[in-house]
Amino acid sequence: MQKIILLLAFILFNNVSAQTKKKQILLIGTFHFQNPGLDIAKTNTFNVMSEKSQKELENISEKIKKFGPDKIFVEWGYDKQDKLNKLYARNSDSLLGKKADERVQLALRTAKKLGHKKLYAIDYNKTHFPYDSLTKGMKEANQEDLMKKNLESTTQFEKSFNENIKKYNLTELLIDFNTKKFINQDLQWYMETALRAGKTDNFVGAFLVSEWYKRNLYMYSLIQKLTDSKDEKIMVLLGASHAAIIRDFIAHDPTFEIVELSTVLK
Repeated sequence: MQKIILLLAFILFNNVSAQTKKKQILLIGTFHFQNPGLDIAKTNTFNVMSEKSQKELENISEKIKKFGPDKIFVEWGYDKQDKLNKLYARNSDSLLGKKADERVQLALRTAKKLGHKKLYAIDYNKTHFPYDSLTKGMKEANQEDLMKKNLESTTQFEKSFNENIKKYNLTELLIDFNTKKFINQDLQWYMETALRAGKTDNFVGAFLVSEWYKRNLYMYSLIQKLTDSKDEKIMVLLGASHAAIIRDFIAHDPTFEIVELSTVLK
């Protein structure tokens, strides 16, 4: 009888442990490898197609393979999954030799090594980012100090990135984009600058920030919904500003825990 009770207790303990075990997320915030010029800050392009960078990407993808994510999520319109599937089905060598896009060079490269059947599209871009209206609101409210601060923060980011691509290799750049210093600076702009923009009856700043959070909340919702119970590890590759906010969501979600890129690349 005692043996039966002990066996039942052991089974119950294992079931509880399995239920409370957190899923691991390798969250990678990155700059856009192709630098399409759509961001507010205009930076120089880092050549990820060079022989040196390609060797680094092979090394990075091999180490992520060892980490072993069950799924890889990317910044691609969630309603265009079929187009992502078609891209994924194309010849890998041809894609890797021609497309500098981080979704190809890092996500697709890694997923193919892992034998995954697809990448998962999670971007939700049916939101607004009225930056021109934001700066107009500052001007109309005569917020000269805020306009100066806004310009300085953009200029400083551009300067810092352009300096870093001269002294850092690709691996170092990616690690830098995922440090607390970078993450805090990115989030700080929304709270310290954007929200204050405009007159008291002009909520353009609050609207911009709410739309940005909405986009990222929708993306995180898709990560939650597309992560199955059997998935123990996942990888999420997004623009660094997206990753910075999603870190906050994960911090308040007991289902997941973040695994740092720097840890995986050791």
